[in-house]
Amino acid sequence: MVNETKVKIFTGTANPELGAAIAKAAGYELGKCTIKKFSDGEISVVVDESVRGCDVFFIQSTCAPANDNLMEILIMTDALRRAAAKSVTAVIPYFGYARQERKTKARDPISAKLVANLLTEAGIDRVLTMDIHAAQIQGFFDIPFDNLLGSSVLLPYFEKEIGLNNPEYVVVSPDFGAVTRSRKFAEKLGLPLAIIEKRRPKANESEVMGIIGDVKGKKAILLDDMIDTAGTLCKGAAAIMKEGAVSVTACASHGVLSGPAITRLMESVMDKVLILDTIPLAPEKHCEKLQVVTVAEHFGDAIKRMATDDSVSELYI
Repeated sequence: MVNETKVKIFTGTANPELGAAIAKAAGYELGKCTIKKFSDGEISVVVDESVRGCDVFFIQSTCAPANDNLMEILIMTDALRRAAAKSVTAVIPYFGYARQERKTKARDPISAKLVANLLTEAGIDRVLTMDIHAAQIQGFFDIPFDNLLGSSVLLPYFEKEIGLNNPEYVVVSPDFGAVTRSRKFAEKLGLPLAIIEKRRPKANESEVMGIIGDVKGKKAILLDDMIDTAGTLCKGAAAIMKEGAVSVTACASHGVLSGPAITRLMESVMDKVLILDTIPLAPEKHCEKLQVVTVAEHFGDAIKRMATDDSVSELYI
């Protein structure tokens, strides 16, 4: 049994508000460290308190700027190891490079595997993340890897908003790859499932071929893992409405929201878009259709379980 007094939590600069909220939810004070950049862009990390013999959790999403945020994790891990930390767990709410998990053409890198190697070689003992884009990335690691589900955070929200077994609603999977996640979510809410059939001719572009399932006269809940440029999401929502749905509410774990995403969301047929705060929402990206749901309690609960060697799998829906 790990002594809870020997647990310490630190946060990086990617999303310090979420880091502080997770530490509070876990029941610990946020550890003190100084992270800054030199004039040439190099990252400097100083741990401002003793971590000798401690089980340390370092919270840092590898969102934009992905390379800087990833380097923070590597450098912080090195600092903690040299300061004699007993173990280091990287808490990465949004795991960058996860979409580069396989070769799609000759001479492609598998960047997700490279990131896994870097994290492991840096001295990380365990990784805790949420809705990693490709499940096979878990196999890139030779250390414990826990992948929490964003749907576990969204489920209580919808239970409160629409209840269970509501005949007015249907859950829609954005593609066949997300069917397993969407089916579990639909089963928990007691709702039917529909699937968007599409093909993706190239990155960040998709063509909707049709809807499998009945959405006519229903209020659709479109469940995805991330929103990047929002092109795929908006096309899917338009196809759902074309098939006779009354409304579409979209939800995703990670709001990358790059390029024309906000403009597309505002011009889309969707009534509301829910995202989790795994990535901080920049002030210029706030819009009336977006609503943010926090993951702090969920990650805090996971950290408490890890600190006391309790099961984390109970957090999965």
